[in-house]
Amino acid sequence: MFSPSICFPTTIFQIHPFHSPDNINRLKNHMCKRYDDNKRLPCFSFEHPFGVSENKEYPIGCYRETEIVGQLEVGDDNCSSFSKVSVNSFLADSSLVGRLLQSSSSLKEVKIVHAMVLKCLRSSTVFVENNLISALVKFGRLNDARKVFDEMSERNVVSWTAMLNGYLRYGLDDEGLKFLAEFVRRGLVWNSKTYVCVLCMAGRSCDFELGKQVHAGVIKDGFSNLILDSSIVSFYAQCGDLESAFRVFDVIKRPDVVCWTTMITACSQHGRGKEALRVFLQLFSDGFDANEFTVCSVLNACGEEGELKFGKQLHGAIIKNRFRMDVFIGTSLVDMYAKCSEIDDARTVFDGMGKRNTVTWTSIIAGYARNGHAEEAIRLFRIMKRRKIFANNLTMVSILRACGLLRALPTGKEVHAQIIKNSLQDNIYLGSTLVWLYCKCSENSAARKVLQDMPIRDVVSWTAMISGCAHLGHEYEALEYLKEMLGEGVAPNPFTYSSALKACAKLEDIERGKLIHSSISKTPALSNVFVGSALINMYAKCGRLPEAIQIFDNMPERNLVSWKAMIVAYAKNGCCGEALKLVYRMQVEGIEVDDYILATVLTACGEFKGSIKSNSKYFLHPKSSIV
Repeated sequence: MFSPSICFPTTIFQIHPFHSPDNINRLKNHMCKRYDDNKRLPCFSFEHPFGVSENKEYPIGCYRETEIVGQLEVGDDNCSSFSKVSVNSFLADSSLVGRLLQSSSSLKEVKIVHAMVLKCLRSSTVFVENNLISALVKFGRLNDARKVFDEMSERNVVSWTAMLNGYLRYGLDDEGLKFLAEFVRRGLVWNSKTYVCVLCMAGRSCDFELGKQVHAGVIKDGFSNLILDSSIVSFYAQCGDLESAFRVFDVIKRPDVVCWTTMITACSQHGRGKEALRVFLQLFSDGFDANEFTVCSVLNACGEEGELKFGKQLHGAIIKNRFRMDVFIGTSLVDMYAKCSEIDDARTVFDGMGKRNTVTWTSIIAGYARNGHAEEAIRLFRIMKRRKIFANNLTMVSILRACGLLRALPTGKEVHAQIIKNSLQDNIYLGSTLVWLYCKCSENSAARKVLQDMPIRDVVSWTAMISGCAHLGHEYEALEYLKEMLGEGVAPNPFTYSSALKACAKLEDIERGKLIHSSISKTPALSNVFVGSALINMYAKCGRLPEAIQIFDNMPERNLVSWKAMIVAYAKNGCCGEALKLVYRMQVEGIEVDDYILATVLTACGEFKGSIKSNSKYFLHPKSSIV
């Protein structure tokens, strides 16, 4: 049966049930013109000759059409004078057209309204065109929106902001910045939404200077509302300036849950998990209820800080339906338990999830690999592949780490082949992990090839290679890679220095060791406990005990490795009395003396003829603590 609304979807214009046979015949003969750049739809009449029955019930979505425009009377392609008057009287109400554009549920609806505006009005209002830009942006037609913008005879700040929001929405930051530069050059006054857009852009690109200037503009212009203030908080949080974020947050009179969640997430992502938990508790004390995004951020903080008890309490609240259990919260629970080394609990949550995504699978695989269950990590990865679940870069990194721990070279090569097949070999994280894998499996040449093929090499890539060479007994190569790394302008990190110093120690190359020490002295790495331990070991191996003692005495922090390095240095350089005194001092400070230290000291000092007697305070008490 012929439908009288064939020319338009009912969500835009609906023909009133009271229609005449003539109207139906005209509808049958009417050919809808296609909407494109060259053709426009004809004008239509919106007069209902019989009036609207107040008692008549209409389908959902017909309110606008029936109450606003009445009967759709379709005429010829050429508008009659009557239909022109009727349509123009409808379109003359720009607020009505604006509302139609704002409430459009599809691109087709937007195009129909746009076509009528173009056909029936000689000139459109700025208000209508601004709403048209926003509607086109909403449905992903950024080029069409820009065309409308460029053809506007008059533009205001809303026009510029709507277009700027479009660039921001679809990640076109470079185009957005060019557009912003033109906006600034024209000297237009910004509104609060303009500030929000630019702050979001600055935060996403971590353009700290731009964001600070915008913040200054907000203060100067006296703007203040919750959305704008939250955007400033978010900008500083994304740039890692949590102190500034807290300063802005603290002066917001009534922050909403989104603002609270921004602060909690920022603390969690920047290694300040304890503070994230504190802010979360403050949120509840101020009478707010957290949402699912807040819970995910708090669970992440619990995992990073090892706060298992807090995480379990939150899990209990989820089970009691305090929060809705969805795939995101489930994934966060898996990750939290895995990071707290509760891999069985992580697996229980994983198995109980009705829906899982790539991140869920990656979290459990990474958890198994991190907790030394590499076989199970690889098994789950194979199940994931059989179920055709997409593996992202983090999944690949996790499974490569599992392969390295097991020395499972064939599986590692299989994953490498998949990386090449998916054209992911340029990813710096995957490349660095591949270098590490091949070094772990004693495939030095393969590791070197991966490193050389990487378009960008960062400190992690170079450190993986230097550490791998030092571990495999290629000390000269390790030091050459360090030299090449410095030549490319990449600054070493503490792990790089530690690996290079180990190579110098094995070679007993005091000259290179001293050069590296000199370089370390100019960086904060000097206070790193692992770097300090490596320096002690290097000087001791090279027979420079005074330098090793000086490093040990000046260390701001010591761990078991530092104590072990110094004790072994004393013992192997014939200073058995000093070695035994240091063991005693280690016990007094509550650090357990392990079997390696005892074996080394007793082996090196078995023939020691010192003055230490069994009742002396320096007498060695194996595996005991002095109280």
